[in-house]
Amino acid sequence: MNYEEFLNNKRFVVASSGFDIEKSELNQMMYGFQQDIVRWALAKGKSCIFADCGLGKTLMQLEWGWQIHKKYGGKILILAPLSVTTQTKHEGEMFGYDVKLCESQSDVIDGLNITNYEKLDKFEAHEFIGVVLDESSILKSFTGKVRTDIIDNFINVPYKLACTATPAPNDYMELGNHSEFCGVMTRAEMLAMFFVHDGGETSKWRLKGHAKDVFWQWMASWAVFVDNPRNLGYEIDGYDLPKLNITEICVDGEPISETLSLTERRRARKDSLQMRCEKSAELVNNSDEQWLVWCDLNDEGNTLESMINGSKNVQGSDNPKYKQDTMMEFSDCNLKCLISKPKIAGFGMNWQNCHNMIFTGLSDSYEAYYQALRRCWRFGQQSEVNVYIVISAKEGCVKENIERKQTDFENMQSEMCKLTKEITKKELKKTCRISTPYEPTQEMKLPEWEEFIA
Repeated sequence: MNYEEFLNNKRFVVASSGFDIEKSELNQMMYGFQQDIVRWALAKGKSCIFADCGLGKTLMQLEWGWQIHKKYGGKILILAPLSVTTQTKHEGEMFGYDVKLCESQSDVIDGLNITNYEKLDKFEAHEFIGVVLDESSILKSFTGKVRTDIIDNFINVPYKLACTATPAPNDYMELGNHSEFCGVMTRAEMLAMFFVHDGGETSKWRLKGHAKDVFWQWMASWAVFVDNPRNLGYEIDGYDLPKLNITEICVDGEPISETLSLTERRRARKDSLQMRCEKSAELVNNSDEQWLVWCDLNDEGNTLESMINGSKNVQGSDNPKYKQDTMMEFSDCNLKCLISKPKIAGFGMNWQNCHNMIFTGLSDSYEAYYQALRRCWRFGQQSEVNVYIVISAKEGCVKENIERKQTDFENMQSEMCKLTKEITKKELKKTCRISTPYEPTQEMKLPEWEEFIA
């Protein structure tokens, strides 16, 4: 390794590989902060948008893909959860984009195409000039086959964009996988560069004491973090979350205080299934408004559907068309009550049309709970959001535990956005790429003494 290579390996700021565009050339239906983010992402070439729920990630990724197609021609592929593909096409039409729903490579057209992650093996990555990962938290599982296939298959695609809600700042594996997808640095390289390992558990990594500022500066050179556009200096109305009302309902007494094992909690859920479903059905049937009811078990979903008037249950075993049609029926306010699990419908859907939600069963995943909650409690919601957690007393103080985790998550999220706020501001306000190739215009003339020595 020569000295120049050594210096290049020490660089933390990621060079841009995209192109510049004027604001006036972008979709004028976008807010100013959305236009700046798209301009930044186009200039970077390969980047991530970590923006909270309701900030318009769908519109931004559509405009990003469309501008690349306008400049170079060719095909853009958007990968999304099954539940989100039809919604994206629908939203695209509202903003003037033609998005093709695709089952395989033979359906692909020049322009914007979308499919779900489960169909990834039916597409030829080298055919695309740009790829978008919608709800890119799918990269979270660093040992997952889908994660590996996405990174490996699209390694040579020139334009890449990953979009997801703001991740927890201590979920370094997820951040590392996004870095690897963008071709910035592999997860292993990131860990070696910025982290030290704590203990025998492979997930226990912490930032080196001296690396904290440098790490977030490096992150902000290829990822934008936005929790609220006002925090980045944009004067804009409408970005206030409504009041969130969480009510815990115990169907069989007062919550017990002792800690239960996972097996004991699962047994308690099964034993109280009928009572929990009856209480959930009572809440929905005594209301004329829309309701979103989350379950954790198939038996819960089936029982709820039989008890709740005007409801439909979406399960993993249902065919894709039924899932898509039913979710869009709920989006269009033509279905009073949708019943499903967070892992099926808890990612990506925009359901500001509904402000009543029931958790008939809760898993032990806070992320699943948070994502399910944010389907309705998001920017753009006009009403207070009412959330009911219907549990067995034997499950313990579920509401208290959830609220503690939520406070911890919001504090960490706020800290991460604070660390990157000033850097992000500067990044978004730039009108040209960070790295501009050196193009000499004058011939260099060596002094006479240099020629003599040579």
